[in-house]
Amino acid sequence: MKIILDAMGGDNAPLETVAGAVLAAREFGIEVVLVGREAAIKAELAKHDTAGLRLPIVDAPDVIPMDEHQPSTVWKRMKNASLVVALNLLRDGGGDALVSAGNTGAVVASALFILKRVPGIERPCLATIFPTRNAKRPMLIADAGATPDAKPHYLLQWARMGSVYMQNVFGMQAPRVGLLSNGEEEVKGNALVQESFPLLQGAGLNFIGNVEGKDIPTGAVDVVVTDGFTGNVVIKLAEGLGSMILGLLREELTANLFSKLLAAGLQPAFKRVRKRMDYAEYGGAPLFGVQGLVIKAHGRSNARAIRSAIRVANQAAERGTLAAFQQIGAAPAPAAASEVTG
Repeated sequence: MKIILDAMGGDNAPLETVAGAVLAAREFGIEVVLVGREAAIKAELAKHDTAGLRLPIVDAPDVIPMDEHQPSTVWKRMKNASLVVALNLLRDGGGDALVSAGNTGAVVASALFILKRVPGIERPCLATIFPTRNAKRPMLIADAGATPDAKPHYLLQWARMGSVYMQNVFGMQAPRVGLLSNGEEEVKGNALVQESFPLLQGAGLNFIGNVEGKDIPTGAVDVVVTDGFTGNVVIKLAEGLGSMILGLLREELTANLFSKLLAAGLQPAFKRVRKRMDYAEYGGAPLFGVQGLVIKAHGRSNARAIRSAIRVANQAAERGTLAAFQQIGAAPAPAAASEVTG
């Protein structure tokens, strides 16, 4: 397998991206193609023992800023940027999958225009892995921001791709699918939810029904489908809430001498909790619906997170995930909601 890495994408590139590529190439025995400024990449590689590792470099002199204000057109304006060169390389068969920690909007828009959509898949979906109470069973939330205004059959396609992904990458048999709503009852939800419910129910998926926001951290299902606007709000709320809780605990446990002594004893437990909540463990967000396997790593990714993203990209490629997505796109279009509900 050959994984393409946007070596200049992310807040900590190329320091952490190159280090992550070295870890992945050594641990998984795969080739990692480093795309970016050749001199900068070589300088970082020189810091590591790369003997016997396959880490070719493809020069790309430009870098898309993390705060790029026009990400939807950057693929046309910056054709020599590392992300754009990497996507063209993937399109032309130069690798089996691509990883980038770069600007999210640029990754989604550039992948959509360069790779094109999978035939039959109407809109892309950025799926995010979310930690749950069960450390061995994370959850996938789709969509997390690629398509804010969704239609019921988009959610059906995302649910099918999410099920395939969780089975291929995380080894889940018959992943449980839930539809995010404001109540568990079938009659709850807005028009999108109510029209999506019968489509999911009749799709042959392991559809559990509606789930509420409170069900996400508990791991009540394995795949949660929703529109990109709602999914993005959920993800951002969870990130902020997690940071707030950790900050409050830190403040209280360092407030006085007794608290500091207590905190010292609890330190191993806190480290275990932090690891279970750490995005670096889960390998980034897959972009569903484009003609190529693309994993969007967190913008703040360290070497371990990049290594994890390369791992899931490799697993997705090895297990024929793109071909499975193409089969989903080729499936007959669902009946209109009025035909389903009678």
